[in-house]
Amino acid sequence: MALVGLTGGIGSGKSAVASILVAKGYQLVDADQVARFVVEKGSPTLLKIAEEFGTEVLTEDGSLDRPKLGAIVFGDSAKLEKLNSIIHPAIAIEMQRRIDEAIKDDSMGMVFVDVPLLAETGGKDRYRLNFVVVVDISEDLQIFRLTQFRKITEEDARSRIRAQAARDERLSIADFVIDNSGSLVDLEIRVDEVLEQMENAIRKY
Repeated sequence: MALVGLTGGIGSGKSAVASILVAKGYQLVDADQVARFVVEKGSPTLLKIAEEFGTEVLTEDGSLDRPKLGAIVFGDSAKLEKLNSIIHPAIAIEMQRRIDEAIKDDSMGMVFVDVPLLAETGGKDRYRLNFVVVVDISEDLQIFRLTQFRKITEEDARSRIRAQAARDERLSIADFVIDNSGSLVDLEIRVDEVLEQMENAIRKY
């Protein structure tokens, strides 16, 4: 059994690849889902956040008010560090719990861990990944897709891209690359090709 990291820049189509893998029957642990889960209404992590930053970071129904929390920590490195010290351990514990469950339930020989900021956070070592798959497109195509499909400005698209690891940084940690510059049909073909490559690599272990 191999534990495989899945990552890609904003607008790369990583979520589309994740959906294809799940449809094929692969177990997938989504770091974004975990990050949302640990701060759900009534969670211990959200209560700690409210204790630290005040109940004004909660909505009327007790959920996290992300804009208000963001306004508090934005530009204040000490407060941001405090927030991270609350959230990151909770995410790490829940991620590992879900990875362990996925491995236990695995019948495909590969479990995928979807981490958008894998290159930025050193996640390959943190999650003890056997392989890393990077979903890759050019920056021009990223900008086109972000402006066309997410309806954001080109300036905002470039800003979001710059906030992440550079394309070369992501590719430097890749064991396998999925080129998503074509159609959805092209993407499905490329996913199948990479899955076959990984299966061959696992047999050599």
